Amino acid sequence: MNVLTSITVLGFLIFFHEMGHFLAAIFQGIYVDGFSIGFGPSIIQKKFKNITYSLRAFPLGGFVSFPDDEHKNIDPKDPNLLKNRPIFQRVLVISAGVFANLFLAYTILIINVTTIGIPYDPEPGILVLATQPEKAAFDAGLEPGDKILKLNGAKLGSGDAAVSSLVKIIQNSSNESISIEIQRGDSSQNLTLTPQNIDGRGTIGAQLQPNIKKETKKTKNIFELFEYTNKEFSSLLIKTIQGYKGLITNFSSTAQQLSGPVKIVEIGAQLSEQGGTGILLFAALISINLAVLNSLPLPLLDGGQLVFTLIEGIRGKPVPSKLQIAVTQSSFFLLVGLSVLLIIRDTSQLLIVQKLLNQ
Repeated sequence: MNVLTSITVLGFLIFFHEMGHFLAAIFQGIYVDGFSIGFGPSIIQKKFKNITYSLRAFPLGGFVSFPDDEHKNIDPKDPNLLKNRPIFQRVLVISAGVFANLFLAYTILIINVTTIGIPYDPEPGILVLATQPEKAAFDAGLEPGDKILKLNGAKLGSGDAAVSSLVKIIQNSSNESISIEIQRGDSSQNLTLTPQNIDGRGTIGAQLQPNIKKETKKTKNIFELFEYTNKEFSSLLIKTIQGYKGLITNFSSTAQQLSGPVKIVEIGAQLSEQGGTGILLFAALISINLAVLNSLPLPLLDGGQLVFTLIEGIRGKPVPSKLQIAVTQSSFFLLVGLSVLLIIRDTSQLLIVQKLLNQ
C-alpha cells in the first residue's frame, strides 16, 4: 500500500507539471493536440475537442504535444501554432511546468505547516540520528540519540550553523583525532573521533541534525506561517540545486548518492509510513526535484527546449533541425542509459536488503 501511495504521488506530480505546460498554451490560444502521462504505448486514450488525452505504459514522465507543419487541417503559417508565436510566449509555455512544480511544492509546505505546525527553536548541541557500521562515528562509540555538545572543549552552539561548523571541521580533519563531549540520557561523556579520508575529505559516517524537539507548535500568525514556509522552501530548493551541481563538480562522489525511480519509490514508501506528514514531505521534495531536473539544459527536458528557443531569439531563426535532432538523440541515450543503470543498481540493492531481512 505504501508503494502504491508513493507511485500515486509521483504520478500526480508529473500530471501537475504537464498541466502547467497545457494551461499556459490553452490560455494563450495556442493549439494543443495531445496531453500524455507516461511514455510508450497508450493504455487509456480519449479524444476531446481535438486534443488526445492518454495514459501510457511507462509512467516515468509525460508530455504535451503541439501540431506541426505536417498537420493536414492547419495552415503552417497559422499564428496559433506554437512555433509561430513570439519568443516570450513560447518561453512561458516551456517554463510553465517548472513553475507549476515549484508552486505546488510551496503550497504543500504551507499545508504541512498549517496542519502540523512548526518545530521549536533548536536547543544547544547536535543530534545524532544514525551511524554507519565500521565508520568513524560507530567505532568511536556514538549512538543514535546522542547529543554532541562540545568539540575540542568548545561549545558547538545550536541550529544549522552548529551542524555546518561541525561538518566543516570533520571534512578538514582527515585521519586526525577530534575530541567531543556528548550527552546520552542524563549523563555526559567524552569520545574521540578520527574522521576517515574519502576523496580527500574527512567523514565519520553519521547522520546529524540540529537538536530540535519532536513536538511542534502552531504558528502565531500568518506572518510566521509564511516566514517559516519561505525558509523551508528556500532551503530545499538550494540543497536540490547544490545536489545537481555536485554531479558536474564532483561526479564520482555525488553519483553514489543519486537515486533512480526504484529508490525514489522506496523512499516515498518509507515516508508514507509516517502518515500525512511523510507523504506531504515526499511530495514537496520530489516536486522541487522535478522542477530543478527539468530546468537542466538537456534537449529532452524543458531547459534544453528553452535554450533552443532563446538561441532562436538571438539568431532570428531556428536552430538547424539536423543539429537539434542530433543533440536530442544524444541526450535521449544519455538519460535512458542513466535511468537503466540506476534502476538496475537500486533494484539490486533492494533485493539484497530483502534477502538479508529474510535470513
